Amino acid sequence: MSRLATISKLNSSSPIIAPSMLKCDFSNLSREIELLEAANAQVLHFDVMDGHFVPNLSYGPMVIEKLRSCTDLIFDAHLMISDPDQYLDEYLKAGCDCITVHYEANVEPEKILTKIREADVVAGLAINPDTPVNQIEKFMSFCDLVLVMSVNPGFGGQKFMPVALNKLKELNKLTDDNVILSVDGGIGTETIAQTSKAGADFFVAGSSIFDTDCYTDAIKNLEALATIS
Repeated sequence: MSRLATISKLNSSSPIIAPSMLKCDFSNLSREIELLEAANAQVLHFDVMDGHFVPNLSYGPMVIEKLRSCTDLIFDAHLMISDPDQYLDEYLKAGCDCITVHYEANVEPEKILTKIREADVVAGLAINPDTPVNQIEKFMSFCDLVLVMSVNPGFGGQKFMPVALNKLKELNKLTDDNVILSVDGGIGTETIAQTSKAGADFFVAGSSIFDTDCYTDAIKNLEALATIS
């Protein structure tokens, strides 16, 4: 799918609930994808960690590339890694439809965001809880997606940090309707409505989906809560 087609699909499907594969059952990945497809998930979110930029390790491009043949769902790769430019080509080759890099890992990100776009892939920029919005304002024209971290990146299951709400409100004023505003960290039934009201339309959810007995019910419930104004 082309970059513009992916953006159009995401915008037309809002709110997007993107299951974070960090919390899935790694012993049976193909079955997890089948369950998520049956639950009408639109996007699979891949948290890539290198043990350097964040204090945890997850999976890399080889896992994503193998899973690409299992589904046509949108693949959203969140690169929590140092020097993402060095490894970008591997994630492009793996078949990611969206690739998000961290401002904190690349303080002059316009080059890598442009490279992602030139590969016909959605270009995203993420900021950590301690990073103010004004530090990335000059890069907005290079972004198709902006990701606000509502936890410190590295581990799933953390508690939502309310500082994300003001950032979402600021970004909602700075971005046009075509820019996807995403939030990641502690997103569940108690937090999704307030992040939606603050301006988010793309919600990364881990424990609130994978720790339930029914992915279909979990996603439907989150979607319903995200549409409450």
